[in-house]
Amino acid sequence: MNIIKYPDAESVHKAITEDEPLLAVISFDGKTAVVSQIDEAMEHHILLMKAGYKDTDIDKFFRIVLDKSGADWTFICPPDYKNIPFKDKRIEAFYKDGFSTISHFLHSVGYLVGINIPKRYSRHFNIMNSDSNIL
Repeated sequence: MNIIKYPDAESVHKAITEDEPLLAVISFDGKTAVVSQIDEAMEHHILLMKAGYKDTDIDKFFRIVLDKSGADWTFICPPDYKNIPFKDKRIEAFYKDGFSTISHFLHSVGYLVGINIPKRYSRHFNIMNSDSNIL
């Protein structure tokens, strides 16, 4: 995984050492991630732009906010994720892929923390739970 540290590796290392909140985006294919101290970028789409991507690329990345207490996943499944036509199956795939890819990223940057999905994103689980038993 190529991890881009914005604005530089030293700043990100300092933020990690001081347990400051970090923003991170991880590409769906797990090949690229961008991470920064939260005050450097404020929002995930801004972080992408600062790293040289278009802000519209946001729907190609898993988004998290993390510190040593855990990683909060902004659980928003794009309507075209993996071109899966059925919403319940699409969200299920997004869920499984996200946990795997985000876990790999967290391990790569030295964080052994849980992945939390804030309650405001729970509406997706209502769709998954209605037709499957993955949770």
